[in-house]
Order: sequence, then C-alpha cells, then structure tokens
Amino acid sequence: MGIDSIPYGRQNIDDSDIEAVVSVLKADYLTQGPKISEFEEAFARYVGARYAIAVNNATAGLHLGVIALGLKKGERIITSPITFAASANCARYVGAEVWFADIDPNTYLLSLEKTRELLESKPKGFFKGLIPVDFAGLPVNMEEFRKLADEFDLWIIEDACHAPGGDFTDSSGNKQMCGNANYADIGVFSFHPVKHIACGEGGMITTNSKALYKKLSTLRTHGITKENMTENHGGWYYEMQELGFNYRLTDIQAALGITQLKKNPEGVIRRNEIATRYKKAFQGKIKYQALPPNSYNAHHLFVIEVEKRAEIYEYLRMNKIYVQIHYIPVHRLPYFKKIGYSDAELSDSENYYERCLSLPMYPSLSQKEQDYVIDKVLTFVEH
Repeated sequence: MGIDSIPYGRQNIDDSDIEAVVSVLKADYLTQGPKISEFEEAFARYVGARYAIAVNNATAGLHLGVIALGLKKGERIITSPITFAASANCARYVGAEVWFADIDPNTYLLSLEKTRELLESKPKGFFKGLIPVDFAGLPVNMEEFRKLADEFDLWIIEDACHAPGGDFTDSSGNKQMCGNANYADIGVFSFHPVKHIACGEGGMITTNSKALYKKLSTLRTHGITKENMTENHGGWYYEMQELGFNYRLTDIQAALGITQLKKNPEGVIRRNEIATRYKKAFQGKIKYQALPPNSYNAHHLFVIEVEKRAEIYEYLRMNKIYVQIHYIPVHRLPYFKKIGYSDAELSDSENYYERCLSLPMYPSLSQKEQDYVIDKVLTFVEH
C-alpha cells in the first residue's frame, strides 16, 4: 500500500507556526517578552478560565499547583494510577504521600465511587487534595468530584494535559471545558509535541482565583516580585519573597503555542472523526474507551483493550504501526514499589494495563493510514 511508518501521535507544524517562531527570533525578546501574556490570555479565553500562567512543562505546572495549594511534607493526596508519573510525582516533590484510587473499567478515569471509598476509610482530614486526570482526552465530571471534595474539605487539581478542547455538561446544562477551573481549584495542561498543542515543551496552569494566580506567577519566577515589596531602592529593585523556581516558558515557545492554539478546535473535530471511524470498525469486536453522556472527548489517545497485548503490539510495529501503551500503572513503577506501593489493590487498573493499546491518533492521520491500521488490528484479533 506504500504506507510509511505510522506513530501513535505526531505534531502538526505548518508555515504559520514557522513564521510565528521566526518573527520572535527576529524581535527583541526571546523570553520574558510580550508573547507570554498573549498566549496566556488566548488560552484562558479558550478554556473559559479567568487566569492562565504559562510554564516550561506540565510537570512544573503540577509542582507549582501543589505548592500554591499548601501541600506539605507528610500530607496525602489521591490520584489515578493510570496516568503519567508526573500526576503523582508532584506530591512527592514536596514530601507528600500519594494514594491511588482505582479507575472505572469502562471510562478508564479515576472512579468517583472508589475515591469515596478510600476517603471514607480514613478520618476526615487524612487527605488534603485530589488530582483527577482527563485520561486520553475524556473529561472527568468535575462537578461530581467537586461535591465530593467539598464534603471532605479537599482541594482539586484537574490534570487536563490530554484534554484541551474536551468538555462535559454539568447538572445546570452548562458546558464545562476541561481545565476551566470552575469546579477544580487549578487546571494543568501540557504542550509536549504529541499533545494537541505543540510547543516543543511547555505547559499552562489555569485558575479562577486571583490569590492563586499571584502565588503561581511568583513561584514560576524564582519567587521574585516587584509587587508589595518591603523596601524600594529604585526602578531596578526587586525582592525574592519566597523560594520559587525558574519554570518560565520562552517567547519562542509561546509564539508557537499561539498559532497551535488557533488550530486546536479544528484539530479536536478531526480527532473525533478519527475516533468515530475506529469505533464503527471495532463495534462489537474490540473494547474501547466508553463515552459517558454529555461528554466530549478531546482524544489525545484512542485506547483499545485486546487479548495477547504483547503479541499484537509487536505485530503492529512489524507492520510499521508504532502503537504505544498508556500507561504502566504508577504504583507498579520501581520507585513507587520501593517506597511501599507494591501491594496496592487496584484490580481494575491492573486489568486495564494488561490489555490496553493506544492506536494512532492525530489530526494529520489520513484515511488511507487509518484504514491500514484498522485492517491490521482486525486481522490480528479475528485470526
């Protein structure tokens, strides 16, 4: 068929992206310039949040998020085991403990029921926060998690790294974009090349709290500020008022992010067209991620479950289809096993991991390429 290699994800860079980057390279600021605030304002408008803070990657965003919300050494948070390690690592960076609640076996999202069970198994105050993950682009119902969080006095960080452009409809009939921070305290997004918006590396934090916005903005830049200073010796003067980090995004990356963001609505539509074709081909033959009512999946990934996962993984790669596994459960990673998570009872996550496979999913995937992928998957499964 003349098919080249097909990855599971791929960035889409066109002339408008290149021109935007070149224009910054020819301008006065390569970093800490006007493109940062332009990107932040555009992104906040897109997801419907009041504030957005650009950072150098989503891991930095998660790290700053837990600090801004006051997470301390020895305290505990709950997240999903089916996620990239950063969703849990952010708590470990401040010396906090990570507890995992199991996933829903059909949506692959953090289970509301299992999270409630875990919360009710401990005294109130034992946990400090929740980090639900919009896995594969499917939105967590943040309204339901907010009710649960309020009941147990918890904050929420929504890990929306997979889901810019995804949404759910709340009980009032209002569409809630992933990461808009209407129900979570903070949202975090990723701009890694295989994500919807490619900046090379990069991330965004969203919030509707002015206090959190100011805290996050200061932490992003070494804890240095020119606002509310205790002294002032002139226009050059600044103060480092707390221990922060150099988690800044550059203007080069922000310029790329601005043009990428403009294409995301169309890109998410295309991702859903691809998902619809996969579902039509696999209906009744292969299990795939369920779509709850009133939800719109942004489809960073299209995940299926198959028997003989290792064999089909190798078969597809031999046929130049470079599928991937998302994810090894976090509690099974050597670091977490070493610190006491080896006996975690998370059967739905374990069962999912033994069968999961991420198929190619990106806007530039052609129909010919997708047909080839579908044919090879069905050939293996059926024969």
